[in-house]
Amino acid sequence: MRKLEIADLSDNFFEAFGKEWMLVTAGTPDHFNTMTASWGGIGWLWNKPVAFVFVRPERYTYEFIEQSDYLTLDFLGDENKKIHAVCGAKSGRTVDKVKETGLLPETTELGNVTFNQARLTLECRKIYEDMLKPENFVDKEPVEKWYDAAHGGFHKMYVVEIVNIWARS
Repeated sequence: MRKLEIADLSDNFFEAFGKEWMLVTAGTPDHFNTMTASWGGIGWLWNKPVAFVFVRPERYTYEFIEQSDYLTLDFLGDENKKIHAVCGAKSGRTVDKVKETGLLPETTELGNVTFNQARLTLECRKIYEDMLKPENFVDKEPVEKWYDAAHGGFHKMYVVEIVNIWARS
């Protein structure tokens, strides 16, 4: 992997988050979990390059994010949708996602987990977190559509500083 600077990024992150999807990964090289996510974004906040992601507390990866200062957002490219299918539908509590998907974990210089299959990895440090609250929705349609017994509880939002960007050559 080669290191990029923010100015080197040319991705359309509407496409990357919304259509390509990503793996959100947290933990140590010896004990981590990853999950598929498609809700989030990227931007500039508090004079820092940031991303924001949303994770439900019911997800096993949530436990790892809560215990970690860092996480990675791993974009695998459209050719790896089968990996996303497993990592989005099965829990790391009951399935070894690495074994089932053929993911090849790698460790960054800061000791965080990414994958050999990642075309792009945003290595991030948590700087803000908060639970979404039904009373704070100005538009109630998302509450009605996404937060019921079939979908699960409210997400926790994480704002994370992008500290390193890694790309496959």
